[in-house]
Amino acid sequence: MSSSADAYLKAHQEDRPALVGYLPVGHPSVPDSIDALKALTTGTTGIGVDLVEIGMPYSDPMMDGTVIQHATTRALERGVRTRDTLLAAEAVAETGTPCVVMTYWNLVEHYGVDAYARDLASAGGSGLITPDLTPDEAEEWMAASDAHGLDRVFLVAPSSTDERLKATIAACRGWVYATSVMGVTGTRAQTSSAAPELVARVREVNPDIPVGVGLGVSNGDQAAEVGSFADGVIVGSALVRALVEAEEREDSVTAGIDRMRLIVDDLVAGVRRAERR
Repeated sequence: MSSSADAYLKAHQEDRPALVGYLPVGHPSVPDSIDALKALTTGTTGIGVDLVEIGMPYSDPMMDGTVIQHATTRALERGVRTRDTLLAAEAVAETGTPCVVMTYWNLVEHYGVDAYARDLASAGGSGLITPDLTPDEAEEWMAASDAHGLDRVFLVAPSSTDERLKATIAACRGWVYATSVMGVTGTRAQTSSAAPELVARVREVNPDIPVGVGLGVSNGDQAAEVGSFADGVIVGSALVRALVEAEEREDSVTAGIDRMRLIVDDLVAGVRRAERR
């Protein structure tokens, strides 16, 4: 079993969903973002997320909401590079918490698919989430991920046809990323009513592969709600916002990370009180 799937298995053995936390590398700076990524693994109590999702900033993101776009644009302006995800993966892996990289595919192609897979595995990363890569266009990634033992996490959505759903799930290794709403990322007042149905559809195809649900979770109550039916709760914008708002207020990076730790605490408590269906 892969290390990212291990994160789901560990949570399952504790009768709860896994908590997956996303931050982009490079904001406010590469070193600061690495400190923030490591802080995801501990919160303030020493208990943090089960799996870290390292985002690679991209100039033309398809599914990032305004908060993440703001952070990634700043990161690009400050010179973040694809290789910085490898530094981040190595730092997170040293904490003992597994990590995956979420990246738009052009960046991996530009780096070299096999070279990036080799270097990510060497850094201790578990695999990739590829939001704009479909399995039928992923032959090179399939080969590289097989060669280097990396996870392949593809996305499914409420709009996915049954045929597309089956093909995507079959191509995944580790877990499946279910986008619970149509549209871009961002915190929402309510979670999506489409999410439980989508998770159920995935389980009809493959009841054994873990399903992580993302797009919209911002607090512990929502994490508990989503965690009642999903194997994993994915949170990004709420965490990124803590760092963005600290920068806008001209607070210290430490203040932003401290605020983010408190959000992690709330989310950790949320997944632990989820009433599993």
